[in-house]
Amino acid sequence: MLSKLLFKNQDKKQLIIAMIGSFMGITFLITSIHYLIKVNEFGEGADILGPNTIIVQKKVTTSSSLNLAKTDFSLQEIELLKKEKFIIDVKPVISNNFDVSFATADPLVPKFSSDVFIQTVDPDFMDVNTSEWKWSRKDTIVPMILPRDFLVMLNTFMSAQGIPQISDELAKDIKFKFRISNETSEKEYIYCKIIGFTNEVASILVPESFMKYGNDKYGNLTEQKITQLMISGTESEFGLVEEMLKERHLESKNSQMVVGRLKSMVGTLILVVLGISIIAVFVSGLVLIQYAQLLMSRNSYEVRTLLRMGYSPKKIINKFFFYFIKIFGWISLIGFGMFFVFKYFLDAMFEEGGLYIGTDMTLFSIYALLFAYLIFGIASFMNAKKGIYKEF
Repeated sequence: MLSKLLFKNQDKKQLIIAMIGSFMGITFLITSIHYLIKVNEFGEGADILGPNTIIVQKKVTTSSSLNLAKTDFSLQEIELLKKEKFIIDVKPVISNNFDVSFATADPLVPKFSSDVFIQTVDPDFMDVNTSEWKWSRKDTIVPMILPRDFLVMLNTFMSAQGIPQISDELAKDIKFKFRISNETSEKEYIYCKIIGFTNEVASILVPESFMKYGNDKYGNLTEQKITQLMISGTESEFGLVEEMLKERHLESKNSQMVVGRLKSMVGTLILVVLGISIIAVFVSGLVLIQYAQLLMSRNSYEVRTLLRMGYSPKKIINKFFFYFIKIFGWISLIGFGMFFVFKYFLDAMFEEGGLYIGTDMTLFSIYALLFAYLIFGIASFMNAKKGIYKEF
């Protein structure tokens, strides 16, 4: 009876408009947050480079071929790159300054040996388990990351020998060894193991401590040159990074550029949708609260009468509060259900477009919905309390 008395004088048109606005805002809010996170996660775990990270080098021209132009980076050039506002950090890729050969050392695998080129990069730029990416002089095994092309070459060799090819996991169990040496024929054998593979780097990657040991003990006396850099760019500003590379005549692997460009473009678009969604939820919430104020104003006589009859103000406040929190709750549930409908089609669309993002649910989007619900609940309660005590 109390509900019929308090909510009889309401104009359903304004309520319906506010509910539609809230429903659309909630649906797009969850959708945009979910896909913003998923797009930023795209590529993580599939390779060793961290997010928004590329490896660059100077373009080789006729002048550089004739030794008229340098292809290495000076410390001054590195510092200038770091000063760009859209660059988070820049680190050199260190190469070996000594002779290295790489060979199998497992009785179950045919002998394979090749001279190789090894490099090291800052672990902060890599998406690997840092507990495995360490080496000290007392260690007997060097952890390394192999280019996937190297595994393809190894499988081709094994196939030619009539031996079954090996998978990634099996390759990590095979024993290998490095032979490091210098021009004076001084040499050393060190066992190594594979901890991961990469499509982004063309050389074998080893920990920085091992590279320093090799360069210090077996390095040629020539000056160490930095010919490649790892650059970490600001999220959603990859276009500025790409423009800088063109201006400075730098280049990067095409796959890295495509992924960075795609993430930046889609991420910016989703951020726009997210901003619109937040505004829609905020405005529709205000309309609902304004509607609650209007409803209490229209029922001011009934509220005063109930208070004079001995009804507790708290009971009337809770009546208004639970009425609107229930409305917003239904809106949230329906919006959450509509999100899954959108998700079904958007996942398929992204997959067809070559953007293979995860299909699992992101917890942060659920937290955002709960946060919006909490904020609306607090605002509804404060509004109802203020309106009822005004008539008290």
